[in-house]
Amino acid sequence: MTAYLIADIKVTDGKWVPDYGASVHELVHKHGGKYLSRSGNVKTLEGAPLDTSLIAIMSFPTAKAAESFVADPAYGRFAAARRGGSESRFQLIDDTDLAGTIPYLAKA
Repeated sequence: MTAYLIADIKVTDGKWVPDYGASVHELVHKHGGKYLSRSGNVKTLEGAPLDTSLIAIMSFPTAKAAESFVADPAYGRFAAARRGGSESRFQLIDDTDLAGTIPYLAKA
C-alpha cells in the first residue's frame, strides 16, 4: 500500500539546507521513494497559516519503506542538521479513504 511522507518545515537557520537539499533525495530513492513536491511556495487557503517555510511530499511503496528512510543511519546526520536548524514535523499517511466512499481508494 502506498504511503506518503509529508515534511512540514519552518527553517530557523538555513545553514543545513544546501547539503540536505543536494543529498537527501538519493536516500529517498534508495528506499523506493520519490518526491512529489519539495516547495517553498506555500499558500494557506483556509485556516491560520502555520508559519511553514517549505513542505515536501514523498511517495513510498509502503509505510515500512518510508520508515526505513527516516531510520537509515546515512540519513542521521541530515536529520540532525534539519532538526538543529528548523522546527519540523514528518507525518506518514497511507492511500486509504477513512469514509470509504471514494471507489479508487481502499477503505481505512
